[in-house]
Amino acid sequence: MNFYIVIPAHNEENSIGLTLDSLVNQTLKPKKIVVVNDNSTDKTSDVVEGYSFKYDFVKLVNSKSSNQHLPGAKIINAFYKGFETLDEHYDVICKFDADLIFQDNYLHQLASHFQQNERLGMASGFCYIEKNGEWILENLTRKDHIRGALKAYRKQCFLEIGKLKSSMGWDTVDELLAKYYNWEILTDELLHIKHLKPTGISYNKASKYLQGEAMYKMRYGFIITLISAMKLAFKKGSLQLFIDYLGGYFKAKKEKPQQLITEEQGKFIRQLRWKGMIQRKRL
Repeated sequence: MNFYIVIPAHNEENSIGLTLDSLVNQTLKPKKIVVVNDNSTDKTSDVVEGYSFKYDFVKLVNSKSSNQHLPGAKIINAFYKGFETLDEHYDVICKFDADLIFQDNYLHQLASHFQQNERLGMASGFCYIEKNGEWILENLTRKDHIRGALKAYRKQCFLEIGKLKSSMGWDTVDELLAKYYNWEILTDELLHIKHLKPTGISYNKASKYLQGEAMYKMRYGFIITLISAMKLAFKKGSLQLFIDYLGGYFKAKKEKPQQLITEEQGKFIRQLRWKGMIQRKRL
């Protein structure tokens, strides 16, 4: 299978080399890797250029944006800067972060999963972070969710869901839309990826309302937003986050930003969310 990989990178000189090392040494080589150097002020571009000289399937794209680190739109806009340079001869398109280390059979295992199931739309392994000298499962990981850091999409699924949304919540709405279009999602517990920088470590204060806004834009409704906000805030150990999430939801409800999905898709997603909550409660 032809794997095309796009890696948005902002000031990642200390990690992008490790990520690229793990990808160029895969047992199944990716056909193309595009690293989008998104307004970096360090030596990210120099590191990537070194790999592009050595490997003809590695390419550097320089992009200008703000220095502000906001989850959602910024990273997806950078992704598209890279995606637009690619041709259409891919079987699987990946959006990877620039701070991951993959085991050498990662792409080979993903390819095996996609080949065994023609309705498999998305697949991944799990992110592990270092704590007290040991690599442990990152606590934001659910077994039925593919992290935004390591997305891999079958081409047909990627196109049918409308590609990626330039908004906070893009890495949830993609899975929900995949299910809406009857695609399956798989997470392989045997695939462990080292995540060098835990999620959210560089988020700033300006991003605090975006999670709640995303829940509004995904048409969750108040009750599902309330439950989801409670769970996320509890997982992160912060009452203030719960307040911020709800504040973002009500702010969006008042300002009415463009929704990410249609009304019909929203109805499906609410039903899916309720079903998932009920099933987890029974376990």
